[in-house]
Amino acid sequence: MASSSAPVDKKMQEQEYETTEYNYKRYNVCGMRFETTMQYAVRKAVGQGAYGLVCSGRNVESNKTVAIKKIPKAFEDTIDCKRLVREIKILRHFRHDNVLGLVDILPPHGDMKDWKDVYIVSELMDTDLHYIIHSKQPLTDEHFKYFLYQILRGVHAIHQAHVLHRDLKPGNLLVNKNCDLKICDFGLARAIDPTEDKKDLGLTEYVVTRWYRA
Repeated sequence: MASSSAPVDKKMQEQEYETTEYNYKRYNVCGMRFETTMQYAVRKAVGQGAYGLVCSGRNVESNKTVAIKKIPKAFEDTIDCKRLVREIKILRHFRHDNVLGLVDILPPHGDMKDWKDVYIVSELMDTDLHYIIHSKQPLTDEHFKYFLYQILRGVHAIHQAHVLHRDLKPGNLLVNKNCDLKICDFGLARAIDPTEDKKDLGLTEYVVTRWYRA
C-alpha cells in the first residue's frame, strides 16, 4: 500500500491508495472502491446517495481542489445513462460563475467492455442551499439578496444557451464559504430550439420539482 503525498494540514490529509495494474490509484472510501488517474488525489467523502459517491480531491499537477463523483454501474439503466450523457454534453459548454463547471471525465482503464463506473471531476463546493436553509445558520437579507442574484444570473445564462434546467431546487444550488453559488445537476435538463413551437419541443410531462407546475 503506497501513501499519497499529503499536505501539512492534517484536516486535508489525503487517503492512502494502491496502484492498479493500469497505473490508476485505487482507494477504499466508505467501503466503496474509488479509482482515479494518477493526476488526482482523494481526500475524503463529501456526499453519498443513490447517484453514487462524491469525494473531495486535489489535482496534483495544478494543486487545485476538485470534487470527484463516482457513478457506479452507469450503463445498466438506459434512462439514467441518457441523463448522464445529457448532463455531460450540456456542462461541457458552460463556463459561468454561477454554473458548476465540468473539469474532467476520467478515461476508462483496461478493456472497454469492462467499463462500468463513470468518474466526473468538477469544481468543489462546500455545501448546498437545502442544508443551509435547514441548519441553524442565521441568514440576513443580504444573504437572501446575494443568493437570489446569483440564481437569476445563472438561470439567465442557462436560458441564453437555450437550455431548460427543469429541476431547480435548493439541493441543486451549491454554495461555498464565501456564499458563492453555482447551479448543478443537469440530468433532467433539455436543450431546446428557440425557433420551434413550444408545443413541439417533445418535453416529458415528468418534472421532479413540483413548483415548476405552478
